[in-house]
Amino acid sequence: MKSLRTYSIPFTGLKLGKHQFEFTVDDAFFAEFDYSLVKKANLQCSVELDRQETMIILDFHIKGVVEAACDRCLAQYWQPLEITEQQIAKFSDEPIDEDDEIITLGKNDHEINIAGLIYEYINVAMPFISVCENGGEDSHCDEEMINKLNELATNGTEEQTEDTDPRWDVLKKINK
Repeated sequence: MKSLRTYSIPFTGLKLGKHQFEFTVDDAFFAEFDYSLVKKANLQCSVELDRQETMIILDFHIKGVVEAACDRCLAQYWQPLEITEQQIAKFSDEPIDEDDEIITLGKNDHEINIAGLIYEYINVAMPFISVCENGGEDSHCDEEMINKLNELATNGTEEQTEDTDPRWDVLKKINK
């Protein structure tokens, strides 16, 4: 967790106004998180911190590539990501109701660690279904694997139809 300390922004000495911070998000970042879906990445995270009297507004812009596994052919490929998010942190001695939109900073807090936010934004931005093909002719899928999967799929259905249990045939007639 020591490497995640580099993702802390000290805000106590900052003047009111906007400040820019740059972070590199790579393999070492994701190694700090147990059971992370993402293992390899090359991302740049730009954070604009807007320091105000009663709050801090963090604007995140994350851009780069993440290694993903294709759900169709199981090949590894680089998934491009571009993420824009905003997080608000309020100064308050009283805890505000837990809200995903607002972080509460007490008077003893002097820095804000954004590693968890970056990790969450990247994982949420990953596509639900990862496919290494761009569609149409520009397919990057492993054709050998696709052919093998198609062959296994057809062999399984042929064997299943030949070796059906006669009891199931009787049950199928009931629906008709």
